[in-house]
Amino acid sequence: MIYENITTIKDFVILGFPGLHPTYYGPVSALLFFTYLVILAGNIFILVFVGFERCLYKPTYLIFCHLAMNDLLFGTVTLPKIISRYWWDNKIVSFSACFTQMYFVHSLGAINSLLLLIMALDRFIAICLPLKYPVLITNNTISVACGLSWIGTFVRMMAVVLHALTLPYCNSNIIVQCYCDHISITSLACGENVKYVKTVAVSLAMFSLLLPLSFIIFSYISIFVVVLRIPNVEGRYKTLSTCMPQLFISCLYYLPRCFVYLANATGFSFSLDFRIFLILLYSLLPCAVNPIIYCLKTKDIKDVLIKRLKNAKVGMKQVSK
Repeated sequence: MIYENITTIKDFVILGFPGLHPTYYGPVSALLFFTYLVILAGNIFILVFVGFERCLYKPTYLIFCHLAMNDLLFGTVTLPKIISRYWWDNKIVSFSACFTQMYFVHSLGAINSLLLLIMALDRFIAICLPLKYPVLITNNTISVACGLSWIGTFVRMMAVVLHALTLPYCNSNIIVQCYCDHISITSLACGENVKYVKTVAVSLAMFSLLLPLSFIIFSYISIFVVVLRIPNVEGRYKTLSTCMPQLFISCLYYLPRCFVYLANATGFSFSLDFRIFLILLYSLLPCAVNPIIYCLKTKDIKDVLIKRLKNAKVGMKQVSK
């Protein structure tokens, strides 16, 4: 049932893709379910693999573990509901559940941005200030920095959600999105304070996005300047390869977001379905692809993986004999 022109909404309706024909509900839900399985398998593998390999107990891989946990939680917060929406036509979400989902969606997004900042700082000090790296970057300092990112963001986002809860909700209860987010929810609010609440939330979101991005850009520009000063090509390649996974991960997270924001700022419009698809893509693609980048582009993880696979093959051959 759709509630309109009332002051209290008990449930929201997750619309998903407005133009999607029911014929495609099954394939879409299957694709989303497969994406969720990939996110679960990849990120749990990273957490377990790094946890069991003592040679990977280093600051860089500790950051990877925090990113993997963030990606795992984000997929778990967003995907099950939209999967059930298309698999079983279960599109109703309670008022409190929708706000809870919004809280975690924005918290995890902001935490991801801060973790990428810490990752860029790790590479910046390692390449630009190598003599100070063992003193400044340790497992303890990274643990504290990542822990503060989680705790500080969760506390800050609680204020954003409580601010949104001060609004009366009396418009349509349809969430035109695949999950509950601040824009979708507050667009259904009424009253004179709606614009103010939205402005505050957008300002905080831009702060959470642009401040880390500014430092990340500065870090990698500084790294490239240092790399270009290395006299031999082999040295340049070896130094640059140590930060390529981090650069790939940062680009995967920021570039699609910046594209969408710039498109909005310049007045370039998308169809509603394509816009929702883009948001879903840049939200979930990094969660699924990051573990592959860790494994294929990080030398230590790749070497340990190859060693384990060779040992497993030798063991199987011995058993077969």
